[in-house]
Amino acid sequence: MARYHIWTLGCQMNQADSLKLAAGLDRLGLAPAPSDAEAELVVVNTCSVRQHAEDRAYSRLGVLAKRKRRGERFTLAVMGCMVGPRTEALARRFPFVDAWARPQQFEPILEAARSAGALDPLALRDVSEGEFWPSTYGRPEGPAAFVPVVHGCDKMCTYCIVPLRRGRERSRPVSEVLGEVVYLASHGVREVTLVGQTVEAYGGDLEPAAGAASRPDLATLFEGIERVDGIDRVRFLTSYPRDMTDRIIDAVADLPRVCEHFNIPVQSGSDSMLARMRRGYTVAQFEERVARIRERMPHATLATDVIVGCPGETEEEFLATVNLLERTAFNVIHVAAYSPRPGTYASRKMEDDVPREVKRERLQVIERLHAESAARHNQPLVGSRLEVLVEREREGRSSGRARGGQLVHFDGTGLVGRLVEVDVDEVSPWSLQGRRADDLTLAML
Repeated sequence: MARYHIWTLGCQMNQADSLKLAAGLDRLGLAPAPSDAEAELVVVNTCSVRQHAEDRAYSRLGVLAKRKRRGERFTLAVMGCMVGPRTEALARRFPFVDAWARPQQFEPILEAARSAGALDPLALRDVSEGEFWPSTYGRPEGPAAFVPVVHGCDKMCTYCIVPLRRGRERSRPVSEVLGEVVYLASHGVREVTLVGQTVEAYGGDLEPAAGAASRPDLATLFEGIERVDGIDRVRFLTSYPRDMTDRIIDAVADLPRVCEHFNIPVQSGSDSMLARMRRGYTVAQFEERVARIRERMPHATLATDVIVGCPGETEEEFLATVNLLERTAFNVIHVAAYSPRPGTYASRKMEDDVPREVKRERLQVIERLHAESAARHNQPLVGSRLEVLVEREREGRSSGRARGGQLVHFDGTGLVGRLVEVDVDEVSPWSLQGRRADDLTLAML
């Protein structure tokens, strides 16, 4: 039996793509290998959102190239966001790659495996007839799983490569999403995260259901998942302020299984910078959505993304971002320094004119803000009791996340997949430490 190994970089969408490909390869008769050295088919699933991710992919391909030059025989495929409509430059740089596949474009990989004798040609007929991929779901790797609901992005921010690699927004039918959630629940998953580049865009390209007055939206999926036995929690990311309707916010507030946790990238606190980024909203509009969330859910946790050092960013614009982050007081702030992505508007039309050392200084300022803000939010949790879904265990310790997304560690084993009550004893900006509530009760008897 031929074996495969998939090496994945990047976001939750990439992780979901890799799981879906793995499920398809399993159905076609291949078996997973623990390392690429033991596989006849090796797939590198790439990310190009940041230069660091591309550099890691190049490094991995360099290692695989040495194996090829030594005469080792295996089929090598590269997929993901580094692969665009024109791959000539990449193919010249890496002539040993057997197949190039854009996101969700699995057929070139299967064809390369077939040509190498790793796949039965008759097995591919189901793929070409369109009966294979919609009903093939990624194998769950624990009690929490990512479920892509909308692929691509229509926003065309000047710095972002995603629309050029993943294409226009394409929503999966409601029945298909719910079918995957039912499948995951039947295989032990208790928490699903609905993912999309801008997840609230879900449904904008779908037609209303028979008898419905409007198109389905993200709230429609929340309502459907509420009726799926076995699913205890629902999360969603990544949000986009302009698409976040009152109906979606109200659904998060009103539906018991949906976690009150939002990841809403702001990217900059300066209107002039947001305009150059083509983000499509103002600081005031962003803050109005945050205020609406906190009005409906005072204890909701909020995360955001920020990019520093975009072309033309002045000290005044950067300080506007600092001010926004200070007054909004996010629980989590993800920050990255701008790096040009070939093919984007910014790389073609805007000079990367912020010096590297300035980018580094601004990055460090935001990182300190994150540590301070996260610590302020976590400190009041000392002495509280949180419900934690245990996702992993190691060396006698279990780890999982509370409803608000906080990472929680505590002593105990044999609990993966269970919802456990944990009393919090210690906190840091990055995680919480505690004890199982029933362990504390037994100790007091």
